[in-house]
Order: sequence, then structure tokens, then C-alpha cells
Amino acid sequence: MKTILGIIGSPRKLGNCEIAVKAVSRYIRQPHELKILRISDFDIRPCRGCYTCLFKEGRCVIQDDLPDIWEALFEADALIVAAPTYFLGPNATLKHLLDRGLSLLPHIETLWGKPAVGIGIAGIPGKEGYTLLGIQNFLRFLLTHIKGCEILYGALPGEIFFNKDNETVLSNLASSLFGSALASKSPTCPVCGGDTFRFMGDGRIRCMLCSNPGTFRKEGPVFFDICPGSHEMFLSKESAVKHSEWLKGMKARFLEQKNQLKKITIDYLKDGTWIKPSTREDTGNAEKP
Repeated sequence: MKTILGIIGSPRKLGNCEIAVKAVSRYIRQPHELKILRISDFDIRPCRGCYTCLFKEGRCVIQDDLPDIWEALFEADALIVAAPTYFLGPNATLKHLLDRGLSLLPHIETLWGKPAVGIGIAGIPGKEGYTLLGIQNFLRFLLTHIKGCEILYGALPGEIFFNKDNETVLSNLASSLFGSALASKSPTCPVCGGDTFRFMGDGRIRCMLCSNPGTFRKEGPVFFDICPGSHEMFLSKESAVKHSEWLKGMKARFLEQKNQLKKITIDYLKDGTWIKPSTREDTGNAEKP
């Protein structure tokens, strides 16, 4: 029996993200167990950028709840990820977790190609901003095979089902998870399948998912000319391994240039006045609203 991991990028309990993940699970015909985690339930601390995990089989020096999440990810056969729109982007818990993703690179063989679908929720139609792009980015760097990503609209818990068409959207996502990927409704990057672009003038563009540059032309439908670059991160298992090796090489580069780098950085040591958190003793006597 398949194990499907639902990742909730919303702190709201039984909100639209949670019920959307559970609805997709209900529509999946294959026997499976749905396991769910809410990122905000876990103590996940910021990455220190020390690269230690790259040399210790993914073991991070930070003592927090990250291993629990990664273990659930390793054991899952497929993923359903949902996040709400906050200030025209996905809730920050997705990025906060993904910033610790260096510790996943020693596990490329385990992670590569797990099927995944993503759901973004926005309270106002058309005001999702870059939420979908953020979810696609999250799934790509978890090294999954994205089978479909959709935006649903609804602010109040359960409001997404005021629109009965959303049941079809979720059903289609369910069918795609272990079946054929959903067809894109808009022109896509020929390299990674992304559908978000930066237009830089003179017919030049950059895909905002794989970050490769290219050009576009309009011959009836819009057509994008984009080619893979010399340093890719997730387009193939080989590119992911190559990126991991490049990161490991940073240690040798640092040691080679240590004195030169120190001469540059030390010059900035005393600039500015640091603001630090104020220390407050919680006496338990705070005034109640």
C-alpha cells in the first residue's frame, strides 16, 4: 500500500489547505495511507550555511525537529503540498523548511522522482501573486516529479468548496498523482515546465523556476526558446548530484582563498550599530486583553 505525505504550509487548523490535501486523498483510487504534517508544528531553525550536512550523510548539526520531517519525506511514495497566500506569496514555512534542504542532497537516490502535486490557496481571485511559483520551487528542490499544481480561491475555512468546480480540480490532481501529469493551460518553459517568466526586453526572458535565460517569439501562440545552462540543480538526477559535488567543493575553495577573503570582510567588521532582541522576563502577569 502506498504512503502519501501531505505537507501543510499553513498554521490554520482545518483550514482550506488541510481540507484540500485530505480531499485529494479521498479522490485517489489506489489504496494508500495518508500521513500529514503541518510545518508550523515543528521547531525548524534557520540554516547556518555551514555545509556540514553535505559531508555527514545529511546529518545537520542543528538540534531541532528537522529529522522528523525528512524521515517522513523519505518514507513517502508521493506528496501533496498545500500552502496559503500571504502577502501575494506562499506562507513562509515552505521557504523556511526548504532553506534546510542542503541536508537532503546526500539522499538524492531516495528522493528522486517521487510524484507530487501542489495546491495554493488565495483569498481573493487573481491575488495569488507568486504562490504557485513558490510551491513549484519547493517541490522541485525536494527533487519530486511535479504532476500538477493548481490555485484555489477561498478565504474562510471550507470556502473553497463553495465553488463546485474546485472538486473537479482536486479530483484531477488526485488522478495525476499516480497517473499522467496534468497538461499546462499556458505556455511553459521547454526545459523545466515552469510557467512563470521575467521579461527583460528585446525579446529576452528568464524562467523563474529553473532560472535559465532564453528568448520568446509570437508566431500565433507564444513560443519560448530556452536551453539548459552549464550549472543545473534539479533537471536530472545527474545534475542534482553534480550540484551537490559543487557545493562540497566550496570547502576547498574557501581554504584556498581564506586569507584574501578575510582581508575583504574584516574591513566591514565595525560598521553600523547592531540591534539585538530585548530580553524580557515572562512573569506570567501580562495584562489580558
